Amino acid sequence: MSTEKTPSSVSSSSSNYEVCKGFNGLDKVLLRDARGSSAEVYLYGGHVTSWKNDQAEELLFLSSKAIFKPPKAIRGGIPICFPQFANLGTLDSHGFARNRFWTIDDNPPPFPTNTLSKAYVDLILKPSEDDIKIWPHSFEFRLRVALGPGGELMLTSRIRNTNIDGKPFSFTFAYHTYFSVSDISEVRVEGLETLDYLDNLQKKERFTEQGDALTFESEVDRIYLSTPTKIAILDHEKKRTFVLRKDGLPDSVVWNPWDKKAKAMTDFGDDEYKHMLCVEAAAIENPITLKPGEEWKGRLELSTVPSSYFSGQLDPQRVIQGS
Repeated sequence: MSTEKTPSSVSSSSSNYEVCKGFNGLDKVLLRDARGSSAEVYLYGGHVTSWKNDQAEELLFLSSKAIFKPPKAIRGGIPICFPQFANLGTLDSHGFARNRFWTIDDNPPPFPTNTLSKAYVDLILKPSEDDIKIWPHSFEFRLRVALGPGGELMLTSRIRNTNIDGKPFSFTFAYHTYFSVSDISEVRVEGLETLDYLDNLQKKERFTEQGDALTFESEVDRIYLSTPTKIAILDHEKKRTFVLRKDGLPDSVVWNPWDKKAKAMTDFGDDEYKHMLCVEAAAIENPITLKPGEEWKGRLELSTVPSSYFSGQLDPQRVIQGS
């Protein structure tokens, strides 16, 4: 990973954020809440690269070999897959939003609900002429990244069709979230039981999840369909549970490359697969279609609760079904 610079920062009067230089001189936004939680968002990719709790513990995985050099996407954190997930279309894998430069939007349209947080930033992405050559549509993609009062990380995407030719467009989408875990073999995912999934390791063949929880002993690359609004990731060793809450994102991707694929990736450490798990809120099976003037909204909220599932202190069903 390249050396990070820390020049002078610029504070915003409208919100609790700072803009400063990150790796390779790329601009990043720092968010901090009053209780000590923090997040970092690179303008390159609109990419959240860090989310720390009030104990300054890093909750997202970022590869030690991540390349902060356009046009390469950043490995780890929360890449945004738009307007295409993976290779499900004619674009490069995962579309282009994750390797474009976003700008800070100081005057976004009002949100339907006011956030309680003062630590947030609004970013916007519009297509360049080169983008329109490969994906011939005009759009505005607004992203709000916020820290909630309890240290939650909240991402809200609003995508509007601004075509003036009357044409609708369709897209697939994912928040490609890399969670930091102590040991992948000690992790369970609750909330995907009995659901159908497409197995990307079996030519997208459709299967039904049979286990009472998802555990990991080898490479996993699955798209779970019609998933609940809440999913829990239980980390046995850290006695921590991540809770995902999502809205407008019916599918969930679960991915860990395991050892062979990890070794094949130049921007991923050979053994780093042991300490990460991607559980992604997504809209893949049924692409989102917007007519001109229409807007789609997709929201993800990440939080943590202390847990020790092996001692019965946490009932995962209560985490998933509770408030």
